[in-house]
Amino acid sequence: MLLAMDIGNTTVALGVFEGKRLLKDWRIRSVREKTADEYGITLLELLRTSGLDPSAVKGTIISSVVPPLTPAFQALSQDLFGVKALVVGPGLRTGMPILYENPSEVGADRVVASVGAFEKYGGPCIVVDFGTATTFDAVTAKGEYLGGAIAPGIQISAEALYLRTAKLPRIEVVKPKKSIGKTTVASMQSGIYFGYIGLVNNIIAEISKEIGAEPKIVVTGGFASQLGQEIKAPHHYEPHLVLEGLRIVFERNKEERPAA
Repeated sequence: MLLAMDIGNTTVALGVFEGKRLLKDWRIRSVREKTADEYGITLLELLRTSGLDPSAVKGTIISSVVPPLTPAFQALSQDLFGVKALVVGPGLRTGMPILYENPSEVGADRVVASVGAFEKYGGPCIVVDFGTATTFDAVTAKGEYLGGAIAPGIQISAEALYLRTAKLPRIEVVKPKKSIGKTTVASMQSGIYFGYIGLVNNIIAEISKEIGAEPKIVVTGGFASQLGQEIKAPHHYEPHLVLEGLRIVFERNKEERPAA
């Protein structure tokens, strides 16, 4: 079995694969102060309660946008499974040329999500990841990573409005029934939600014009089920896109996987 681990700013996504089949996935909180031992205990419990044998894990791969946590999960892989984890970054073969001015600047999650989207849908394509930040990644018809856009996530936008104003409350991010709010909370929800949908659709339209062809749109991330349905262009919802991308990258590198 393969254990894929995507370390994000808010959550860590974990997925166990048997070949190409995703057997089980979980999301746990991303806490920088936690140790490898603490995460290890949590992971073992998740595996066992799901009826999965930890000793069957023969490979692990990590993508991370939280550098302080990466060593903890590398140690976890070594201690629990006796394998050295592959870490997505410079030197690891993804099969996707990175056309960024400085390829090392691209977040590992953005790369593997793009790999997963291109593998399934071909190109050109745009990947929209509704996470802590909302990212837009463009891939050419040849499978080259062009670059994209990064915007504050919708939850960050709502929190900023609460934290930087004296009288506005903290609100739940939901779609309001009407755009004209009759209360402060309803007005904030209208501005945040409908304003954010406008941002998303406009960025997709601008990237599509630059690509020069009608791209496939693939959406993923924690808010994708809620916000993805507001995208005007035809699109595909892939909740496990990053985990699938990690599996593909692992397969492309497993011949070179170093021994523990």
